[in-house]
Amino acid sequence: MAADPNKLKVAKELSRKEILFGVARQPGGERLFLGASTARVLDVDLAAEKPEAAEWEAHRGYVTSVTLAGEQVVSGAFDGKLIWWKPETGEQVRSIDAHRKWVRKLRTSPDGKHVVSVADDMVCRVWNAESGELVRELVGHEPMTPHHFPSMLFTCEFSPDGVHLATADKTGRILVWEFASGKQVKELKAPLMYTWDPKQRIHSIGGIRSLAFSPDGNSLACGGIGQIGNIDHLGALARMEIFDWRKGERTFEFPGETYKGLVQRIAYHPDGKWMVIAGGDHNGFIQIIDLETKKVIKHAKAPMHVHDFVVDESLEKIYAAGHGKVVVWTLTE
Repeated sequence: MAADPNKLKVAKELSRKEILFGVARQPGGERLFLGASTARVLDVDLAAEKPEAAEWEAHRGYVTSVTLAGEQVVSGAFDGKLIWWKPETGEQVRSIDAHRKWVRKLRTSPDGKHVVSVADDMVCRVWNAESGELVRELVGHEPMTPHHFPSMLFTCEFSPDGVHLATADKTGRILVWEFASGKQVKELKAPLMYTWDPKQRIHSIGGIRSLAFSPDGNSLACGGIGQIGNIDHLGALARMEIFDWRKGERTFEFPGETYKGLVQRIAYHPDGKWMVIAGGDHNGFIQIIDLETKKVIKHAKAPMHVHDFVVDESLEKIYAAGHGKVVVWTLTE
């Protein structure tokens, strides 16, 4: 049965005490691996009659991202570590001091051979997925914002063919890399996703929190938040922009219509005709955007601030993690 954006509905909820920052899904099923604020990785099978989470403990800080690398699970956290796990037992395979500052995002290459990590030390590191050996470093993001405060490297994403990797930071700067060589091939900017308050707080906020290449690899979407009036709160509409990244041209801007907060995750439908975005502030949202008409097909309030989500192979189900909940949306009858 084909996914229908108009059929979006909550199919399942699992309440938790923790904040859940990252989620990975075992292909072909509903077994999820979740990064939690308790410094643990949670292992839960939502297909079970009464899902219960096994807890894997080894980090010393929020587990912000989780990815699958072959037969293993890899987690990254605010302690700067990457940890490889055996999903069958929850046993730790290896622990690596990967970054000097908070790890923000992990991604596995489409061929499964590499894991990449980005962190607030402003370096993207490439690891051998099987051995954990460091392959190369990608350095190009500025360590300081234009206003002389430490920047943050929030996210990264592979093109579907694995040829390119994009990374994005707090100031709204995106770098696209040729993955095999580590050569920087393009720079893009989304400056409206960075807010500087020079008066009340003397502080900046925002940044690009999500990236996604289109299925054909020609477009690159980025998500964050628009210009914020009160930086003590995420008091601006969620924002998403799309680039023809090779030409360096912005082709679409979605400044938001209803919901405030950060766009934490973006996913294209396999046919490239529509996309899903989700995120939030103290509340959460999910929206589906028609990329041919440039209009919102469906928008709904989420049961929580969504920090991350993954989709199944045909985008008929969306598995989301956030503040105190795991939620499954379906897009079929």
